[in-house]
Amino acid sequence: MSNAAAPQAVAPNVASAIETVDSHLHPTPSWDIADHPVPHGREEIWRFTPIKRFKGLFSDEPRTDSLEWSSDLPEGVTMEPITPEQAHALSVEAPVDRVSALAAKNAAKAYHLSVAANAEIADPVILNGKGTGSAVADHVIISVGANAEATIVLHYTGSGSYAEKTDIIVGDGARLNLVTLQDWADDAVHGGQRSLLVGRDARVKTITASMGGDVVRLQENSRFAGPGGEVEAYGLYFVDAGQHVQHRLFVDHNEPHTKSNVDYRGALQGKGAHSVWIGDVLIRKEAEGIDTYESNKNLVLTDGCQADSVPNLEIETGEIAGAGHASTTGRFDDLQLFYLRSRGITESEARRLVVHGFFFDIIRRIGVPKIEDQLMEQVERELEQAAITQALES
Repeated sequence: MSNAAAPQAVAPNVASAIETVDSHLHPTPSWDIADHPVPHGREEIWRFTPIKRFKGLFSDEPRTDSLEWSSDLPEGVTMEPITPEQAHALSVEAPVDRVSALAAKNAAKAYHLSVAANAEIADPVILNGKGTGSAVADHVIISVGANAEATIVLHYTGSGSYAEKTDIIVGDGARLNLVTLQDWADDAVHGGQRSLLVGRDARVKTITASMGGDVVRLQENSRFAGPGGEVEAYGLYFVDAGQHVQHRLFVDHNEPHTKSNVDYRGALQGKGAHSVWIGDVLIRKEAEGIDTYESNKNLVLTDGCQADSVPNLEIETGEIAGAGHASTTGRFDDLQLFYLRSRGITESEARRLVVHGFFFDIIRRIGVPKIEDQLMEQVERELEQAAITQALES
């Protein structure tokens, strides 16, 4: 899976270097499984999760397999197996919930994907992880060296039960475009934690797309290793009947003069479709001059859906450039539909165009034409299914 020897340098573990946040929204990170008991569903961080459907990921049993990973790595990029101890040392932070803690403890393998310092990787680095129906877990470390530039795509497919702990370390002055696609089969269960550390003056763009699976629950955390860092976090999800998709974001502005922009959008169709988006931005006392905004928009296409959207801002200093949040959930914009229909476009086509525009603003930011085309095709298939559902209900 690699074209070079595994890197030996070990970055310092910053998990214990950042002051713990005293908040019910932020469990204390810990590698100790005893600190993450099996949830009963009344805890703040688990109250939106269908615990019974998720219980397979709470079992403290070693996983004998990982996902079947495949990739074609260019020069300047390596991917090698590492020990659990090395993975812990490289991690951005300790696990914040039971699923990620078990993923780190019981993963069959840990991997380190490394982009060399000053490397300019022209083509996207695509890692395909396929589930084969069993219960698996992985701990993956991604490190991008100082002043490097790269686009990395993690594409999850197949079926089974998957627990992950993923840590992304971006060096000073680096540029990273990170795309993750949860493109699971209908029976897949996926949970885990992704932690991002942004170096001084580094720029990171993440795009998270959840378009498959039975239950998907991801904790996505970002923090800074120095001033001047920027994070753009974009996401999209299409939730079908009976499906549960949950994204929990935490942006920790722990350094001054940092920026973040969060924009997640989802569409829901079919009875029992349930999406959850929890966004939280913490602005610490020392984080003067920061600028942040978070937004979540949900488009309900049929009856019987539920979209929970909870934005949060925790501000400990008034010396900031800007901070805000927004959340909307509703059906089609009547003005948009009226405008299109007034120009001779049928109602069904007008609805399709509105959804296209709703998602395209996120998809266009991916920067990988092959992935952009694939997601637009998936949106088309979902819209066809929505049209069939509406026809059957009418």
